Amino acid sequence: MLEFLLRTVWLIPCYPLLGVVLALPWFPGIIRRTGPRPAGYISLLLTGLAFAHSLLALQGLWGQPTRAMLLPWLHVGSLALDFPLEISVVTLSACALVTGLNLAAQVYAITYMEMDWGWARLYALMALFESGMCALVLSDSLFFTYFILEILTLGTYLLVGFWFNQPLVVTGARDAFLTKRIGDLFLMMGVLAIWPLAGTFDFSELAIWAKTAQLDPTLATLLGLALIAGPIGKCAQFPLHLWLDEAMEGPLPSTILRSSVVVATGIWVLVKLYPVLALSPVVLTVMVTIGVISAIGGSLIALAQIDAKRALSFLVTAYMGLAFIAVGTGHGETALLLVLTHAVAMALLVMSLGSIIWNNVTQDLSQFGGLWARRPITGLAFLGGMVGLIALPPGGSFWAILALGDRLWATYPGLVGVLALVNLLATFGLARVFGLIFTGKSQPMTERSPESPWPIILPMVVLLGFVLHLPLLLYSWQLLPSWASINPAVATVLTVSSLIGLSGFWLKPIVIPWQPLHELLANDFYTTKIYRFVIVLPVVLAANLTAFLDRYFVDGLVNMISYVSVRSGQILRYSTNGQTQFYMLTVVVGVAFLMGMMMVL
Repeated sequence: MLEFLLRTVWLIPCYPLLGVVLALPWFPGIIRRTGPRPAGYISLLLTGLAFAHSLLALQGLWGQPTRAMLLPWLHVGSLALDFPLEISVVTLSACALVTGLNLAAQVYAITYMEMDWGWARLYALMALFESGMCALVLSDSLFFTYFILEILTLGTYLLVGFWFNQPLVVTGARDAFLTKRIGDLFLMMGVLAIWPLAGTFDFSELAIWAKTAQLDPTLATLLGLALIAGPIGKCAQFPLHLWLDEAMEGPLPSTILRSSVVVATGIWVLVKLYPVLALSPVVLTVMVTIGVISAIGGSLIALAQIDAKRALSFLVTAYMGLAFIAVGTGHGETALLLVLTHAVAMALLVMSLGSIIWNNVTQDLSQFGGLWARRPITGLAFLGGMVGLIALPPGGSFWAILALGDRLWATYPGLVGVLALVNLLATFGLARVFGLIFTGKSQPMTERSPESPWPIILPMVVLLGFVLHLPLLLYSWQLLPSWASINPAVATVLTVSSLIGLSGFWLKPIVIPWQPLHELLANDFYTTKIYRFVIVLPVVLAANLTAFLDRYFVDGLVNMISYVSVRSGQILRYSTNGQTQFYMLTVVVGVAFLMGMMMVL
């Protein structure tokens, strides 16, 4: 049975894709008698099948070597495009993570989106996300990976713009799509450029080619920069981070996926492409630099946010920056471990925050307070997610960040300081959010705030149990270092930074005392204004200039010719009198005029 499931691993992305197709009949205006709810239940069932298939296949492959599978797709003449799959413990674990979190998010959405008219569309788009991400982790081809990333970009646009009758939502969806397209355009250049160099798109063959490749340093740098541009946008790294903040306008169940696993697709691609990227030290330096800027900048900006969802979204940028640092310094396995611990912890934080927003009808942190007595389960879930995300033992991220810091201690000691600083700021920011929501006096918006219904509480509690037991699972999977090999200096620095950051429970500032600094952080280092001045303004000016030239020169010339033709026709119609000599005179005058023009020219 397990062997059969291994041979049919390619079905895992097909289950949610079937859910997308089956959800179509329940769109509003097509089937009115049953309502849209059956679409959600069908999608839940198929996502459950994908999750079960992933877990059973993972059990069957555990302890065995990686397998390769080739799915035929297109054969025309000498052109043969086949879909290569990599079936390993890592890829199947990633499938289990994606399908499991999507299953939890879909259960969560039963109540959260209960009264929304777009129920079927939401479940269809979440299933599209799931299908795309499962296909991405199984794909062993850069060519197909690029197209899957494009599908995920489309899914992001449609989910962020879910409530398309709201102008702010439409703006957020447009900006998310266009920001990602900037990185995707350069990624496409890299994908097209790598074929004549390596003669293959398969990641496994690219790794072999990179061992003996002799590329010009400039060419290797340009190729690497093009290939990392797409992941920079996917992971919301500076300067292509704006989309994740504006994506918070979408439904919160989709935010669970977007903030946990969707943003990590860029890290996955970078890990697969690392042998090619390592051909240029400049590219690796750029990755580390972008990671440092994103990690520190994102954690700083989160401190000044009043919107609760945005306070978490910038922390996503910060932790993906740490993963960039891990990949750029050659520690891809540590980057994947960090992605795993971040994904489950961030999903739990978003769920607990969404539970508060759902029945308090506000995202403004200044309007919360005193909810611990009324919402203990939600409060425990937030604390569990916080412990799982920061470098506080024995949380999962503590071991991931410790492993990265231990590897950087001897070669890049300055980056260990970056890890400690980012961890301190992230801890302070999360403690601040918790203190503003759950401690202090009750506010008018929190006077009556009971626990949410079971479809919201159940996935939250299950995920809380997984986050708390994740260190034990990592230990059983032999992914944790032994006590003898732990660097006590790095462990101490990270633990102390977490303990200092916990002061946010009591300080919990709404406004940073120094107003210019608060304005700088609250406005995202004025990145939006810079973007509008550097990118939007030149595009608008070019568009206006083109419109002016088109209207007054191109159209003007055509309109002038048509005007002259009409007027000359109106004049000539009076010469239609039946006299042959007058017709001959007109011809002679016309020929003379043309000859005169030719002589002048």
